[in-house]
Amino acid sequence: MNRTDFQRLAELRLIEGKALLDAGHFVGACYLLGYAVECALKACIAKRTNLHDFPPKRNVVEDVYSHNLSKLLTQSGLEASFLQACRTDKTLDINWATVKLWSEESRYDLATSSSKANDLYIAVSQPGSGVFPWLMNSW
Repeated sequence: MNRTDFQRLAELRLIEGKALLDAGHFVGACYLLGYAVECALKACIAKRTNLHDFPPKRNVVEDVYSHNLSKLLTQSGLEASFLQACRTDKTLDINWATVKLWSEESRYDLATSSSKANDLYIAVSQPGSGVFPWLMNSW
């Protein structure tokens, strides 16, 4: 997998998440919307790697192969600028608060409501203040 693969997957997962949301499949929508952000963050991480660099410490590698969005944000090198953007843009801050609660375990949450899925979609994709558009500027 490389940066371009992660970018393509991120965009595809966002499209698929929206399609599932529109079809009323809220569990699947939330699952894929979170993966869209995960893939976007991994594209940002991939952008920072160099072909001949020595592999990082084990805990860094474990964090990069994580599904934890907060850990991935840290490993992307964008955490400081992202948190600064959140201080400036309160909507982005609120959206991040929603998005960072996602986990891959969401696929098992059969109680996912349309409201929760819609809130996640907005938090991920909102033009100007969504987490996904912000990450796209850095991948």
